[in-house]
Amino acid sequence: MRDSGRQGLYNARVEVMINGQKQVIPNSATVSQLIELRGLVGRACAVEVNKELVPKAEHSHRALAPGDHIELVTLVGGG
Repeated sequence: MRDSGRQGLYNARVEVMINGQKQVIPNSATVSQLIELRGLVGRACAVEVNKELVPKAEHSHRALAPGDHIELVTLVGGG
């Protein structure tokens, strides 16, 4: 038998701002998980949370919280 209360915790979502737009992400997602969700794994990108740069070494353990303002910046080549 499934515990629906516990299941709800695992499916909980929170609202954050990503590049100026409201987005809903999994509760307690990390910066690394957000990068994966956005399809940016393997691409050079900088991440800022609440106007503070998050070093790449901290991406895997930096949890995101409701209301966080996140900026994801990727490099675009061209010429």
